[in-house]
Amino acid sequence: MEENNTLTLNTKKFGEINVDKNFIFEFVSPIIGFEDLKKYAIIDIKPDSPFKWLQSIEDMELAFPITLCSYFEIDYQFDIPDEEAQKIDIQNADDVFVFNIVNIPNSNPQGATVNMVAPIILNLANKKAMQTILKDTNFEVRYKLYKQADTEV
Repeated sequence: MEENNTLTLNTKKFGEINVDKNFIFEFVSPIIGFEDLKKYAIIDIKPDSPFKWLQSIEDMELAFPITLCSYFEIDYQFDIPDEEAQKIDIQNADDVFVFNIVNIPNSNPQGATVNMVAPIILNLANKKAMQTILKDTNFEVRYKLYKQADTEV
């Protein structure tokens, strides 16, 4: 059901939600393992949280937790190769937003890790997106978001 500039989704994780169409992106290079799914929305359930959700528009059961590395003061910079930038027609660096998929264990949220090798790149100007794999990088696939003390009580 659509109304004005919103799309109503009935998701497994969040129930019925209204999504601003400005936050719906078409993936020209799909998320690895989900090649048939092309449209996702950025969902902001708790505005003060460092985590957002990448909700599939085509599969209401699929949503990925995502974050910005800058929320956690992680030094995360990389160059997008020209051939990758062309896929989503990047014209201006100010139009680019980079999220990373987070793995949050149910039994231990403090054990959350972020995939820094396969960022989600969004072009805000044209609503195209992609997941890319960084090559020749020292970034980790499972970078710990919360550094835990090594001491035992």
